[in-house]
Amino acid sequence: MAKLAIKSNIKSITLAIVLLLSYSAAYAGGGWVSGKGKGFFKLSEWWVVADAHYTDAGKIDPNVTTGLFNTTLYGEYGLSDKIDLMVNFPVFSRSYSNAVVSSTTGEVIVPAQSINSIGDTDVGVKYGLVRNKPIVVSASFYLGLPLGNDSGGENGTLQTGDGELNQRVSLDISTSATFGPVNTFYSVNVGLNNRNKGFSDEFRYGAEAGMILDGKLIGIFRLQGLKSFRNSTFEETNGASLFASDTEYLSYTFEVGYEIKGKYGISANMGSAFSGNLILADPSYSIGVHMKI
Repeated sequence: MAKLAIKSNIKSITLAIVLLLSYSAAYAGGGWVSGKGKGFFKLSEWWVVADAHYTDAGKIDPNVTTGLFNTTLYGEYGLSDKIDLMVNFPVFSRSYSNAVVSSTTGEVIVPAQSINSIGDTDVGVKYGLVRNKPIVVSASFYLGLPLGNDSGGENGTLQTGDGELNQRVSLDISTSATFGPVNTFYSVNVGLNNRNKGFSDEFRYGAEAGMILDGKLIGIFRLQGLKSFRNSTFEETNGASLFASDTEYLSYTFEVGYEIKGKYGISANMGSAFSGNLILADPSYSIGVHMKI
């Protein structure tokens, strides 16, 4: 029973990171569409290493040191003046956990393990409902493709995906304002995520505010939240299958970036959670380079 509980916890918190990462990347464009033949492409490295997690009761408990690293390609490309095609593809994902050792006998309960694979991938379409106005609005539809490994390692406790095809719809509303040399932008977002294979469906929401100084230096603050509908069909006794269902969080991210010649750029961010259920409690970090067409 102890081994089963450890397996369930590791699965829960590892997969929650994947969900958080995928939401962060997909939310990058706000309510604006790129325009025909224009686009935004980013290569980034994201990671988290943690020895504590939020339990299903929202409390922080220790866990075996667990890490996840994702090398991700993200892109938005304008098929027309109203329609963007989007993809968020973790081309390389590494998940690992240290050994679980008994404090009394020194026995290795669960050995250290790791897996390397691609990750679950989001593909989507964004439609500009209101464009070229002070306030712009867009609607998006995403498919979450189960390309990652949902049961890796010696005992199936490591994942780079959840093994289920989900569908998400979202609505973004954005605006901008200029104050001297500073351009600012603001967005809010709401969405619904329909999950399969017995996982609970989700309500997602977010907001961001950013500034661009002299067209070069960028600062962004984001809030992102997820609430579970708690309609899972898993039985409570099935600990090995309950992972990642009913995940919840309210998270924040600080990001800074620098634009080079208006076409290329670099960025870095740090994110963590104000509160959560079944997610890691330690901060995540990311660095990346991007290009605009």
